[in-house]
Amino acid sequence: MNNKILLVTLLITVIAIIPNAFAEVNVQTILDNLKNPWELEFAPDGKIFFTERDGKLWMIDDESRLQLVAEFPASNTSEGGLLGLELDPDYESNHFLYLYQTYLDIPTHQNKVIRYTVNNNQLTDELILIDKIPGAIWHDGGRIKFGPDGMLYITTGDATNANLSQDPASLAGKILRINSDGTIPSDNPFNSAVFSYGHRNPQGLAWNEEGILVSSEHGPSGEKGYAHDEINVIERGKNYGWPIIVGDSSDVVYTNPIIHSGDITWAPSGLLYYNSDKISDWEGKFLVATLRGEHVMVLDLDLENGVVNSAEKIFQGDYGRIRNLVQGPDGDVFMLTSNGNNDKILQISTFESVPLSIEANELPSESDDYLLYGIIAAIIAGILIAIWRKKSS
Repeated sequence: MNNKILLVTLLITVIAIIPNAFAEVNVQTILDNLKNPWELEFAPDGKIFFTERDGKLWMIDDESRLQLVAEFPASNTSEGGLLGLELDPDYESNHFLYLYQTYLDIPTHQNKVIRYTVNNNQLTDELILIDKIPGAIWHDGGRIKFGPDGMLYITTGDATNANLSQDPASLAGKILRINSDGTIPSDNPFNSAVFSYGHRNPQGLAWNEEGILVSSEHGPSGEKGYAHDEINVIERGKNYGWPIIVGDSSDVVYTNPIIHSGDITWAPSGLLYYNSDKISDWEGKFLVATLRGEHVMVLDLDLENGVVNSAEKIFQGDYGRIRNLVQGPDGDVFMLTSNGNNDKILQISTFESVPLSIEANELPSESDDYLLYGIIAAIIAGILIAIWRKKSS
C-alpha cells in the first residue's frame, strides 16, 4: 500500500450476531485501505501504534490523528517484513518501543528485534537486541510480547528448514526469552535466548491471569499433507515436536498441543486472552485470529488440567483473513484483517460504546502516484517532441 489514503470509515457499522451462546456485538471499521496490518499496541499516554508488513509504522496520537512514524525497507518475502510491535512495560517513563523485522542479508533473509525510543513521535536510539534469527520467504514467526515476568518473548519460524526447530543451538523454530536490553535471563533453560523449541511457525502469544503462557502455531498445511494447526501451552525447555511430531504423540519426550485443527487448516495468527467483563461472553477466554480459517475462535481452556471446555467459531467468512486481535484499555477488541488489499482495523464492542474517531491525514494515493508519473511522462514526451521538431526544421 504505497502512499495510500488511509480512509476513516467511521459510520460503517456491521452488526455481528454471534451464534450459539454469544451475545450481539457492534463491529465498526475505524481504518481501511491498509495493506497487511500486523500488530497494534496501546500506549499509556493515549497513542496507538500499529505496523504494516510492508515496512510502515503508524501512530494514532492522543488527539486521534494518524501519522506515519517510520518506514523500513520492504523484505520482499511472503510472510516476513515489519511484523511484531511491543511497548515497554515502563513505556510511560522510558518510551521504549520494540519491533520485529525481516531483512535481506544476501543471500538469505534474517530477522531481528530492535528497541527504539519514541521521541517527539520519531524513533531514536536504535538498539538491536537480538539478530541473525534465520529468515526466509515463509515461516518467519514475528510476535513479540512482554510476559508477566517482565521478560520479552519472541516467536520465530523454522525459516523453511524444519530440522532447525529441533536444534537448541539455532534461533529458528523457537520461542525466545530475553531481557529488555537483549541480555539472556539467568533462568533460561539452555543458557541462550531459547525458551522452548520444536516449533514450526508460532504466531501468537498470550498469558492468562495465572501467568500461564499459550501460543498459536501454524501446522504443515500442504507440505506434508497434514493440517494440525496448534494451540500450545508453553513451558520452559519443552520440545513441541516439529518436524518429528505433527499433532499428538504418545512419546513423553514431546509436548502435545492442548488443541489442534486435525485435518482442517485454521492458520491461527494473533492470540488474545480477554480479561474484561465488557463483552461478558468472552471474559476469561482466549480469542484466536485465523487466516485461512477466516474466523475468530473463542476458546474456553482449563489450562491447569489441560482441558478444552469449549471452542466456538465466530465471524466465519465475514472479514476474510484475520491477522490479529488486541484488547483496548476499555475492554473493546480491535481486529486486524490480512487480505492484502483494502485491509481494515475494526473495533468490536457493545452497542453502548462510542467508536474510536480518527482524523486521517490525506496522503498521496496510488492514483496520485500514477497521475504524477503521467505528468512527468507527458513533460518528457513534450521535450522529446520539441527536440525532434527542432532537428527536423
